[in-house]
Amino acid sequence: MPQGRINPVNKADVAVIGGTGIGERLAHMGGEAFSVETRFGQLQGRVVLHEGVRVAAVQRHSAGHKTPPHKVNYRALGSGLKELGVKACLASAAVGSLHPEWEPGTFAVCTDFIDLTFRRVTLFDDTVVHTDFSVPFPAAPALREALTGMEFQPEAVYLGGDGPRYETPAEIRMMQRLGADVVGMTASSEAIVMREAGVPYGCLAVVTNLAAGLTKSELHHGEVTDVMRAKGAEVLDALLRAATLLAR
Repeated sequence: MPQGRINPVNKADVAVIGGTGIGERLAHMGGEAFSVETRFGQLQGRVVLHEGVRVAAVQRHSAGHKTPPHKVNYRALGSGLKELGVKACLASAAVGSLHPEWEPGTFAVCTDFIDLTFRRVTLFDDTVVHTDFSVPFPAAPALREALTGMEFQPEAVYLGGDGPRYETPAEIRMMQRLGADVVGMTASSEAIVMREAGVPYGCLAVVTNLAAGLTKSELHHGEVTDVMRAKGAEVLDALLRAATLLAR
């Protein structure tokens, strides 16, 4: 496709947000650059044509993985994708597992979340809008369908922490008591802004490590990138399959 900027309005069918290990794969798909100016800042990405579907590919942590999770401009993500006119948004998320049996490499479809980021992320600072969250991840069914024939966890409660540090063993024990299955630093914030923007959101979590206290080894980002590098092709294929389903 030709390179350059586009008028973003109604120029994409579905969005895919790539996290650790997936953002780089999205960048390598080429496509047409876009830039959306929102009242919360700028959203940039590329529109990639995949099986006739215009996919807005966005790197969550920016090119080169430079933006830490607590600095991601989630509000620009939500409002920008709404401006693009996408029917839905899908994302990947590297997570820690709160179940010893959910080993690194496990795929889990997020179906609910507990937000302990304390970011107070919202698109409605200047007006009173109370948004229903009975279904926090409306695009989850498409992800499950896209994963048909693969081994995965069909339901997972995602607990969002602020980061960038990892959790303590005591915090993990608390999270287990709250009913969380996986812990990460991004998906709950994305789920909030997408729901407020009216963009159905789905998140495929990939276990990269057991959470603190469930393993004797110290946690480090290297194991996260190792797992996402090994599973990246499968993750991106699943996201793109779900994108084609949602674009119908």
